[in-house]
Amino acid sequence: MAAFRDMEEVSQGLLSLLGANRAEAQQRRLLGRHEQVVERLLETQDSAEQRLREILAMEEEVAQSLLGAKERAHHGGVELQQLKAELRKAGEEETRLKASLLQLTRELEELKEIEASLERQEREVDEDTTVTIPSAVYVAQLYHRISKIVWDYESEPGMVKGIHHGPSVAQPIHLDSTQLSKKFISDYLWSLVDTDW
Repeated sequence: MAAFRDMEEVSQGLLSLLGANRAEAQQRRLLGRHEQVVERLLETQDSAEQRLREILAMEEEVAQSLLGAKERAHHGGVELQQLKAELRKAGEEETRLKASLLQLTRELEELKEIEASLERQEREVDEDTTVTIPSAVYVAQLYHRISKIVWDYESEPGMVKGIHHGPSVAQPIHLDSTQLSKKFISDYLWSLVDTDW
């Protein structure tokens, strides 16, 4: 801008020098045009400088906006990473809970099976106590009255022991079921029973 002002001063000096000359009119006309061009140039320069300031202001605004967007994008990226980490943890927790639920479901099924088995056993025990045991006791008492044998239930396995209380004398029983047949043992025991009523 200072260079244009210097040009204007030089132009003014030239005009004053050339004023005495014949070509003065032509030179004035040229200098007048020159002045107009310089004025237009100065106006254009002012306008360009104004536009340059506006463009710089816009660029600064855009740069600030871009920096803000980058910062928001960075924060968004950080948040996204955090959300991904939380999602991964939630997925792991879900997997662990599903495994735990599956284990608990299996345990529940096992407990239901145990409960059903216990109920069956309870019904069988109830049946035994109400039907089988009384009838077994009755049969055992009947056999005892008929055979008059008192059994030794504490004898070792495979041994048939007891005492037969006959009409006149008590006779011990000592039979090895591993060496004697069941038929022989049965026939022998029935032979001890008194046939007189």
